[in-house]
Amino acid sequence: MAGPPPLGELPPDYTPPARSAAPQILAGSLKAPLWLRAYFQGLLFSLGCRIQRHCGKVLFLGLLAFGALALGLRVAIIETDLEQLWVEVGSRVSQELRYTKEKLGEEAAYTSQMLIQTPRQEGENVLTPEALRLHLQAALTASKVQVSLYGKSWDLNKICYKSGVPLIENGMIERMIEKLFPCVILTPLDCFWEGAKLQGGSAYLPGRPDIQWTNLDPEQLLEELGPFASLEGFRELLDKAQVGQAYVGRPCLNPEDLHCPSSAPNHHSRQAPNVAQELSGGCHGFSHKFMHWQEELLLGGMARDPQGQLLRAEALQSTFLLMSPRQLYEHFRGDYQTHDIGWSEEQAGTVLQAWQRRFVQLAQEALPENGSQQIHAFSSTTLDDILHAFSEVSAARVVGGYLLMLAYACVTMLRWDCAQSQGAVGLAGVLLVALAVASGLGLCALLGIAFNAATTQVLPFLALGIGVDDIFLLAHAFTEAPPGTPLQERMGECLQRTGPSVALTSINNMVAFFMAALVPIPALRAFSLQAAIVVGCNFAAVMLVFPAVLSLDLRRRHCQRLDVLCCFSSPCSARVIQILPQELADRTVPVGIAHLTATVQAFAHCEAGSQHVVASLPPHAHLVPPPSDPLSSELFSPGGSTRDLLGQVEGTRQKAACKSPACARWNLAYFARYQFAPLLLQSHAKAVVLGLFGALLGLSLYGATLVQDGLALTDVVPRGTKEHAFLSAQLRYFSLYEVALVTQGGFDYAHSQRALFDLHQRFSSLKAVLPPPATQAPRTWLHYYRNWLQGIQASFDQDWASGRITRHSYRNGSEDGALAYKLLIQTGDAREPLDFSQLTTRKLVDKEGLIPPELFYVGLTVWVSSDPLGLAASQANFYPPPPEWLHDKYDTTGENLRIPAAQPLEFAQFPFLLHGLQKTSDFVEAIEGARAACAEAGQAGVRAYPSGSPFLFWEQYLGLRRCFLLAVCILLVCTFLVCALLLLNPWTAGLIVLVLAMMTVELFGIMGFLGIKLSAIPVVILVASVGIGVEFTVHVALGFLTTQGSRNLRAARALEHTFAPVTDGAVSTLLGLLMLAGSNFDFIVRYFFMVLTVLTLLGLLHGLVLLPVLLSLLGPPPEVVQMYKESPQVLNPSAPRAGGLRWGLPPTLPQSFARVTTSMTIALHPPPLPGAYTHPASEEPTWSPAATPAASNSSNLTSRAPCPASE
Repeated sequence: MAGPPPLGELPPDYTPPARSAAPQILAGSLKAPLWLRAYFQGLLFSLGCRIQRHCGKVLFLGLLAFGALALGLRVAIIETDLEQLWVEVGSRVSQELRYTKEKLGEEAAYTSQMLIQTPRQEGENVLTPEALRLHLQAALTASKVQVSLYGKSWDLNKICYKSGVPLIENGMIERMIEKLFPCVILTPLDCFWEGAKLQGGSAYLPGRPDIQWTNLDPEQLLEELGPFASLEGFRELLDKAQVGQAYVGRPCLNPEDLHCPSSAPNHHSRQAPNVAQELSGGCHGFSHKFMHWQEELLLGGMARDPQGQLLRAEALQSTFLLMSPRQLYEHFRGDYQTHDIGWSEEQAGTVLQAWQRRFVQLAQEALPENGSQQIHAFSSTTLDDILHAFSEVSAARVVGGYLLMLAYACVTMLRWDCAQSQGAVGLAGVLLVALAVASGLGLCALLGIAFNAATTQVLPFLALGIGVDDIFLLAHAFTEAPPGTPLQERMGECLQRTGPSVALTSINNMVAFFMAALVPIPALRAFSLQAAIVVGCNFAAVMLVFPAVLSLDLRRRHCQRLDVLCCFSSPCSARVIQILPQELADRTVPVGIAHLTATVQAFAHCEAGSQHVVASLPPHAHLVPPPSDPLSSELFSPGGSTRDLLGQVEGTRQKAACKSPACARWNLAYFARYQFAPLLLQSHAKAVVLGLFGALLGLSLYGATLVQDGLALTDVVPRGTKEHAFLSAQLRYFSLYEVALVTQGGFDYAHSQRALFDLHQRFSSLKAVLPPPATQAPRTWLHYYRNWLQGIQASFDQDWASGRITRHSYRNGSEDGALAYKLLIQTGDAREPLDFSQLTTRKLVDKEGLIPPELFYVGLTVWVSSDPLGLAASQANFYPPPPEWLHDKYDTTGENLRIPAAQPLEFAQFPFLLHGLQKTSDFVEAIEGARAACAEAGQAGVRAYPSGSPFLFWEQYLGLRRCFLLAVCILLVCTFLVCALLLLNPWTAGLIVLVLAMMTVELFGIMGFLGIKLSAIPVVILVASVGIGVEFTVHVALGFLTTQGSRNLRAARALEHTFAPVTDGAVSTLLGLLMLAGSNFDFIVRYFFMVLTVLTLLGLLHGLVLLPVLLSLLGPPPEVVQMYKESPQVLNPSAPRAGGLRWGLPPTLPQSFARVTTSMTIALHPPPLPGAYTHPASEEPTWSPAATPAASNSSNLTSRAPCPASE
């Protein structure tokens, strides 16, 4: 077997096998890093040879293994829960959310369905009776929605959220209240009688028409029922809630309506109400005390006069509250309506989703499209549907993207000469990468990593683009095998040259994505881990399976079959190969002749005895001038590599039978060598490049200051849809968020009342908190509880003063007075629970406004049972819930005096509304203020935390930039270490990291100019950009490092041999990303397609323009130094001996060399494998007529080589 060419003549990207590297290193006194790289490349060489030897088995086993992993996609889970996707893992928010769920369960108290009405003509006033009647039309249409499921009909009254339904001992009244109790609907229509039309409940009493809220006067009804039932307690309940006449005492929007009650203020005048005046200060539900809807909940785009009076508004909003699936399940569990359908919580959720979808559909269709007003409807199910659509895999785009990549790979790798064509290899490579991507995702599914929108929408295309890069690199390297490479070592030699580059880029990509997993957002952590695993599978496929494909294609080429259509033989019956250029002997090249081409026709046959191919060469030679090379004589000096001696242009090879057209000879390598590199490496061009990239860096630093934090839901929803229109209107007019201040266990509520009041006051003073009207008390359970105690204390004082309540009897007192009596005698001591002497010596609320600690939990039990409307309005959500206790004023056994105390509270909350939150900075300011208030309360012993969507989804921005900088810095350090370890050259690794850091800064700055906000998703791309950028830099750097000559020459060499694969890899990545541009989601286009496209273009520019310039100026010295023999023939330009031709130095050019290239075309029958170059077996071959046995006896020249191995 012939040995490799001498180390001094290696091409830029060729390193000898391990078996010969060490002697060369020792002989040349080369640097120690080559030892380690030679060892690593020796392993790759052995791996490639083994794969080539067993290519069929490797391909079969590889496809089998990857196919088995791809089956894991069958168990993939797509996560669409926002909390599971966006709440930081291990953060205080996740801990607080877990605490909330432990105490209250998984479900929220209710779900919201919203209608927003805006004028089609922007800026129009909606505070008109006509606009309100249109709003009524849409809301009424939506409220009458019915869906049929499981053989039942479900309407709003069955599934709506009803707040504070009282417990009444009178069965008739309890059934009537259950049917009539209104749904919670926050609407501007509640300021008018028409608001009652949205309530669908009805009840029947003998001798009366059906009782509905449109004709119900609670005061009149109680007067009529008074003689038949004891309703004193219910009457007091309604009086406390300030129900009054409910809806029938409110003005009618349309006084001409036949059903407008006579009790309406404008019934007799028949005048339309002043809408702005009626809506000033907000509206009320059926309870004036506990159901107050503030203006900000109902009206958007408000304008006021200098006195603060409401003049106009641009938007109306109505909100329908529905029960959660768990509440609906519990409500109908055991009910006669559901006993025959196997009622479950899952069925309850299906009912709610069906109703919500129908609600949105009918509401959007309620108003004519050519009307003056438009309705935007939205529900929680709508958001879920958007997320599901966002997470679905678009089969058409995936197939289209992969077909486009197949076409590109096939076209770019096809050649006119079928012996050099690799179209089938390109097709197989893309299909292999597709299988590797599927297997990687399948492995992620088997590992339990949930998929999300980023996985399904982006990763298949991104992974395809990255994976195909290495396919192009290996394919390009395989066609450029050095001369003399034996057939059985072709794959080993290819992996030996390109394996380090592929390993370096793949490892860096994996490290980059693993580092991106430091971002603590579950959706992006899953995406990063999945990307890292997919890159690993791509790496395994490229290094193990794709070499088997190349080996099979090698056999196809050896059998002279067509590319792609491999069943057909090639029409080219002969092949042209090039003999390794030899040093000519005994003659000195004439001065001025730099290139000698000997073109001969040869006939060869294999001698059976010597097992050599004998080629008979008739003498026919001529001298030709050298080709025009822009890099001048430097590229033709001995400081280059053996690749130069193989003919400076691949097209100069003479074809015996198939000659390609002139246009087919141009390729990217030709462009890089003869046009791009000479231009780029000129001194003035370097200055221009450094100036332009410096300007780009400076401009990017300015653009970085323009990047804002944030990610709005409008960025995710496709533009032009009804959902996007609603979200835009909501963001513009109703930027309100319901939040709660949660107090935990671990402290004594009874003795911490003052601290709780202070915490509420501190939180209420925050800029973002919407203050309640001046006429309304704070809407918290502690205030409601205290006020209720003060109210019953006042009733007791009146009854005591009048003598209706005495020390021994409360039966003649009022209901509230009797309740106060029972509370005042409580001691809180289990052994002596009652003390009647306290009736006149204590108060339920002291002078400081605090509840006596020993009475706190006993009174809590009574308040929760006796004031359901106040409890519901407070949204306290106590845990553990206080026990139920029914007050009976006429109980004479005394058992009713013993009131069970509530257990110490572990969970309670104060509700708040945040408003004016438009930008992320507004959210961050509100979050910081809320956290500061809780921290101050913690110093007083109160454990509290804020809860709500702003804290779930915006708190990540408090530390996002710090997390981003930390991840990038760590990744750059890791990249430096990996490059330094594999390249064994910290100098080169430092230049690579410098370029990668510039790319990251420039990408961040360009995001600012494009208006892309910084959120967790761009952070992942920015972090991953470091790894992806390695694809564009490390090949050039490695080519420069392993080439001989001056810095300019080495930079040119590196460009010549890496320009084509790097460019093809960039184009393949862009093609993979191109399908993202067709996404229906603008979010995918802006945040993935645009950012990744800019990243790819920046990588291409930095890798092929900036890095070669930096290497030519600051690059490290070469690892391999050309060693020349000092012989008299070389050092002394004396006259040559007769019959010989040797290297010589022209007297006029003492510092340069002349290069002699011998080019031979040999037609072998049968033709050998294309690329199997024939050369003598010696380490330092020489060639002269005297070297051949037939030289003295014949005019023919003879060349010997080992016989091709038979297959």
